[in-house]
Amino acid sequence: MAARLLMRSVVRASAVCRASPVTALTRGMSAGGIPTDEQQATGLEKIIMRTTQEGKDPYSIQKPKMYAGTKEEPHIVPSVNNKRLVGCICEEDNTSVVWFWLHEGDVQRCPSCGSHYKLVHHEMPH
Repeated sequence: MAARLLMRSVVRASAVCRASPVTALTRGMSAGGIPTDEQQATGLEKIIMRTTQEGKDPYSIQKPKMYAGTKEEPHIVPSVNNKRLVGCICEEDNTSVVWFWLHEGDVQRCPSCGSHYKLVHHEMPH
């Protein structure tokens, strides 16, 4: 008697399981792939990525453009203030740095080697 009741419950349970279709599990890659950095970025990282794609460098992350350092084409130094401390390595194999204050306005020279520098105002993006 107990065996018959157990068998009936097993048959009913298997019939119920066969009747409802089981949906296949999907993984993230089959649903559209792994999200890119641009899709995942938020906050400050997203602002930096957008401005970099537009060709701007809001936080001076990229390597600065090289200038000749002459009076006509001075090294450009961005600053949010009206003056900035600049370090010049006058020769390629020099082990010391010549430090001097660069003020907004006219082009200034390094006191040691004579390279020209110009301070330009730089706005922060936020």
